[in-house]
Parts: sequence; C-alpha cells; structure tokens
Amino acid sequence: MLTQPDRRRQLSEFLRSRRERLTPEEVGLPQTGRRRTPGLRREELALLAGISATWYTYLEQGREIRVSEQVLNSLAAALRLDRHERDHLLQLAGHAPAAEAEEREPLTAEAGAVPLLLQPNPAYIIGGNYDVLSHNQAADALFPRLITEADRPANFLRWVFLEPVARDVLIDWEPEARGLLGRFRTLAARHSGDPRYTRLIEELNEGSPEVRDWWPQYEVQARHGGRKRLRHPQRGTVDYAYTAFHLAEQPEQTLVVYVDSSQPSDGGAARTGE
Repeated sequence: MLTQPDRRRQLSEFLRSRRERLTPEEVGLPQTGRRRTPGLRREELALLAGISATWYTYLEQGREIRVSEQVLNSLAAALRLDRHERDHLLQLAGHAPAAEAEEREPLTAEAGAVPLLLQPNPAYIIGGNYDVLSHNQAADALFPRLITEADRPANFLRWVFLEPVARDVLIDWEPEARGLLGRFRTLAARHSGDPRYTRLIEELNEGSPEVRDWWPQYEVQARHGGRKRLRHPQRGTVDYAYTAFHLAEQPEQTLVVYVDSSQPSDGGAARTGE
C-alpha cells in the first residue's frame, strides 16, 4: 500500500506530466513567447481551474496539504483527464472515486460459452486482474461463495484472500495464495494507474494481513499450470490437474480447466499457465 509520502510524490509527478502535455493553443490561451519547458505554466493551469496559483504550486510540489474533491474535479477538467485519469487523481489525493458499478472486462459471447461446454469439469475464464468473466456449474460448486455480488464481477483474488471458505477448499492455502499474488503482481505491473488494479490492490491490503506482509516482498511469477489439492464439497480431497489457455484476441483473458488427475485421460494438452 502506498505511504503518504509516496502518494504525494506520485500525485506531483502525475500532475506535472498531464500539465506538460497540454499546449496553450489547445486550451484557448494565447502563445506568449518562447517557453523553457513544454506544456502549460502552473499559473495558466491554475487560472483555467479557477484556483490559486500558489495553492496549485504547493499541490504539484507534493506538499502536505488537503485539497477538496471539488478542486480536484476542476483540475481534472482543466487538464482534460479522462474518467480513469480522474479516478487516479482522486486516489492519489486521498479521495475515493465516486461509487459506481464495477466495469466488466469485455468477453465475447462465443468465448463466454466455452466453460459451459466443458461441464462436468470445473472451468472458468478470468481477466488480467483475475475477475471471473464466465464459469460453469462445476466451478461454482468447487469454489463456493466465489459469486457473491451481483453489482460487480467475482474475483479469484478476493475469494482466495478475503473469503474464509477458500482456506478450507485450498488444502495448501499458503503456497497457493503466495503464488497467485506473485502472478497478479506481474500482471499489475503492466497496468500501472489502471483503477481496476489499484482498487483491488488497496482492497486486498486492507482486508488481508497476508497481503500486507507479502506485497512489499515484491515476489513475481509467470502464470503456469500444474496440480492443486482441493476439497470438493461432495468428494472430499481431490488432486486436480489444471490447464490454462489464453484467448487469441485477448491474451490476458485465460480459460482455466480442472481435471481430476485420478481419472483416466485420453491425452494431455500443453499447459500454458494460470
């Protein structure tokens, strides 16, 4: 989790980068001679946002000041931030973005139907942040309480770290959880500033003492296939082999299929990693 000094430093860097990408012409200001640095001057941005130039300077310098959400929204408008950038600005300044329904990562209907075709083998499709985009009844039975809220996608990370039943289902919970967090860390690095990832990281840090201990260790892992010992609600302990397939048009979306390794198989597919 970001410390306050880290948050203020990132806020300073974010504001400066967005100010420097704008030109006076873009915002309707006259060009006034040569400029030593690119973009708008601080006082020009403050004028556009309707705030004090001194106050904005303090904010961009990372000083320990408290800014209202109204001022931040004015800055976001003056900087022409999109919705995700505005949410990031609010988070860095210590304000939670306005509550809204969680966005679902797009999944084609054809891909979403695949887990249903794989019944009775547990199968699901996850996005890059481990949102569960599609799943079948066998997966619902194997991972109880994975689907708990209608207004936002189920998330496998939230289930592993914040749902108590996960510690009963995952017989080797700690190594499985540490590996999952390492794989997520690798993916999150590709989406720095994406609110879906930052919100999830903050939620996990807030709710899980293990995440608070492990996240600063900066373990990273590539996705990989293998075996898991899971406690099935009817069959007890089952040794599953799991295989993952990355969708061709959305390589961060992954179809994960579990097969009881004690059952005879017609052959093994190449495992590409969960």
